[in-house]
Amino acid sequence: MRKLTKLTLLLTVITFSAVAQQKAIGMFDGQLDIGKNTKPGSGIYIPQTQQYVISGAGYNIWFDHDEFHYVYRKMKGDFILYTRAEFVGWNGVEDHRKVGWMVRKSLDGNSAQVNAVEHGDGLTSLQFRRTTGATTEEIKSKITHANIIQLERNGNTYIMRVAKYGEPFVTEQVTDLNLGDEVYVGLFVGSHNPDVAETGVFRDVRITAPFPGEANQRTQMTLGSDLEVMEVATGNREIIYSAPYSIQAPNWTPDNKSLIFNSGKGLLYTLNLSTRKSALLNTGNVKNNNNDHVLSFDGKMIGLSSFEKELGGSIIYTVPVTGGTPKQITPKGPSYMHGWSPDGKDLVFCGDRNGEYDVYKVPANGGPEIRLTDAKGLDDGPEYTPDGKYIYFNSVRSGLMQIWRMKPDGSDQEQVTNDDFNNWFAHISPDGKWLVFLTFLKDEVEPGIHPPYKHVYIRLLPITGGKPKVLAYFYGGQGSMNTPSWSPDSKHIAFISNTNPIEPVK
Repeated sequence: MRKLTKLTLLLTVITFSAVAQQKAIGMFDGQLDIGKNTKPGSGIYIPQTQQYVISGAGYNIWFDHDEFHYVYRKMKGDFILYTRAEFVGWNGVEDHRKVGWMVRKSLDGNSAQVNAVEHGDGLTSLQFRRTTGATTEEIKSKITHANIIQLERNGNTYIMRVAKYGEPFVTEQVTDLNLGDEVYVGLFVGSHNPDVAETGVFRDVRITAPFPGEANQRTQMTLGSDLEVMEVATGNREIIYSAPYSIQAPNWTPDNKSLIFNSGKGLLYTLNLSTRKSALLNTGNVKNNNNDHVLSFDGKMIGLSSFEKELGGSIIYTVPVTGGTPKQITPKGPSYMHGWSPDGKDLVFCGDRNGEYDVYKVPANGGPEIRLTDAKGLDDGPEYTPDGKYIYFNSVRSGLMQIWRMKPDGSDQEQVTNDDFNNWFAHISPDGKWLVFLTFLKDEVEPGIHPPYKHVYIRLLPITGGKPKVLAYFYGGQGSMNTPSWSPDSKHIAFISNTNPIEPVK
């Protein structure tokens, strides 16, 4: 992904100012200076970096009216607005210059509205005007200097989730704020000074139309999918492939040429990273594949999990990564594939035997199963480290779902994470230095389940231990990152986020 310096961004804004009032800008319908006699602002979209660069002036967004520059679209229904926002130059003219998300009833300066905003001095708050011309109210966040800004609508409740990148969300909300079903949503910049324009840069901009209702473990996965690639060092995200239906669990091939994912209809596909075109992966008569599929360390084979009703559920198969006739490995189900040993000789999986889900090992060519865990409660997601010394897995045995590890024979089981979240599916980087895992919020999800369509994090932890860092904040869960998705150079990960198609509103 091409990177832009602050100077380049400023020059880009100046260069494009003459065409700043173009009708459409990226995913937005248009842009406008809100308020009367406002110094002209501008906004551009940079496709190469998927960034928005917006400049705006105006006295303020406060009291009974507003002045700022707005990049907007119309929407109906519930939504989740997400971005990572920064000012260009932290030493601006006014401490209370503003960047953020805003939802407005109209484009009039005195419109009822709600916004999630970061100020130049770091103040982060949820601001709202309940009716046209009313005095603006404010709920200050418990944190300052947030650069992760999310604003969500759930009926007449508006929820602000903010964070300093790397930290979990801090949440505030306002209820009974009726802006009508059809609203304007968008990014904004205000300078708090009518004579000065300030500039903000917005990246990882996402507008999500969530699942209508409460998703659970049995929810049929019908929402659309975005396949995202993230640079671990910077947190930069890029959507490289989208589908209007469910795709799940990308695996990164060791030759760095492809990603492999499954569709919600049980088939596997290979995505060419150069052309970004997908092609069906031949798995013979095994066509009920779920999102537990894993590549061998040498990249020559892939292990599949496919539903076979007459055999008790999910059954593990192996097949060449180029496609072919799968070989059945486990004789009965449920058996969910999660890891190969580095030497390719063994597979590890989550199996239900006699009503208890535990971690098992089985020869890659088939043979007797070896039970590795026997604690009460769910043990899931086993995966070998690249040196073969440990198997990481997730277990609910200590209360919440946490990451554990053990030696390949099942001995020396020890807890790795111990926090106030539910953590699933640890994936170890090819260089053996890091692990990433999927995190559910305990107030949304019970410890023993991992449903789709929730607020989730991907978090990063050194293999030596420490405090986890949030890499990605997104809407997903089941199928987002069930199986290994590291790039072979350990610099990127791939995952799936979800949204309903967002229909244009005229």
